[in-house]
Amino acid sequence: MTRLLFSLIGALSISTQVFALDMKPLVDAEWLNEHRDQDDLVILDVRSSIDNGGDAESFREAHIPGSRYSSYTEAGWREARDSVVGMMPSVSKLEALIGALGIDSGSDVVIVPAGTGPTDFGSAARVYWTFKTLGHDDVAILDGGFAGWQQQGFVVASGEPEGYSTADFDATLREELIASTEAVEAARESQAQLVDARPADYFAGQNQSPAARMAGTIPGARNLPHHAHLNAQNGAYYLDVNGLQSRINAAELNRNERTIAFCNTGHWAATDWFVLSEVAGFDNIAMYDGSMAAWTVSNSRPVQLAREGIKQAKALLN
Repeated sequence: MTRLLFSLIGALSISTQVFALDMKPLVDAEWLNEHRDQDDLVILDVRSSIDNGGDAESFREAHIPGSRYSSYTEAGWREARDSVVGMMPSVSKLEALIGALGIDSGSDVVIVPAGTGPTDFGSAARVYWTFKTLGHDDVAILDGGFAGWQQQGFVVASGEPEGYSTADFDATLREELIASTEAVEAARESQAQLVDARPADYFAGQNQSPAARMAGTIPGARNLPHHAHLNAQNGAYYLDVNGLQSRINAAELNRNERTIAFCNTGHWAATDWFVLSEVAGFDNIAMYDGSMAAWTVSNSRPVQLAREGIKQAKALLN
C-alpha cells in the first residue's frame, strides 16, 4: 500500500512537471500561440494611446483570442501623489485592480503591448515591474506586442472579450525593487549605479519633460536610452537582445553593483529595469518610480547639466 501511494505521488509529480508552463520573461508570438489555451494563462493586453497603440475600441476590433484588456494609461497602473505623477499605487489598490482582471496568485500572465514603438514597450515593462514588485514571478512580455502577433499571421479575434470572474490576488511587496528619493540620495554617496533611461537630449539637459521642474539629470548618472533597446521590423517593435551587452558596456555598467534606473516618471526606466534585470541578469537593481518628477519637486537637490561636452553640477537653492 505504501509503495502504491509513493508511486501515485511520483506519477502526480511527473505529470505536474510535464504540464508546468516554462515561461521566460520575454516570449515570442509562436510560444504564446502554442500555450494560449492553457487554463492558468492570462493574456493581458495593455494597449493605450502611447505610440498610437490604441484603446478599448481598438481591442474590441482586434485582439489575441482569449485576451483581457486593461488600459495602461486609464486603468490605474500609475497614479499622481504628492505632486508627482507616475507613482506606483498602494498595494491594496493594485490587488483590487489585478484581481478584477481575473488574475490570482497562481496565474501565469503574458503582458501584450501594442508593439508600435519604444515608449509603448515601456507600458508592458512597467506593468511587468509592478507584478514583480508585488511578488508575482509568473509574468512575461510578448515580444513585438499585438502588432507583431498580427504581422506574423496568427489568428485574431474581434468583438467583446470572453467573460471571466474576479479573483483574489494577494501581493507580497518586494521593497528592494522600488527606490525612494531617499534611497537615490544615499546611492549618490555609495557605489550604486544610477542609470538614466531617457534619450540623450534629456540626459544632457537639452530637453525637458513637463513632469520635471528642471532640465538635466541626477549627478553621477549614466545614460542608457530606453529606445535603443527596441528595433522596428516590418511595422512592429522587438527587443534587441543581441545588442544589449554592447549597450551595457558603452554605459560602463557593472552587473555586480547596486543599480537604480530612472527617467522622467518611471515609465522609460521600466524598460531599462526589464532589460538589465530580466534579460542581462543584474541581480541587485531597483526602479525609482518617482524619477526626475520626484527628484526636482524640491529645489534643494542638485541637477547635472551637460553643455558643449562639459558636465557641471547645478545646485538648486531655496
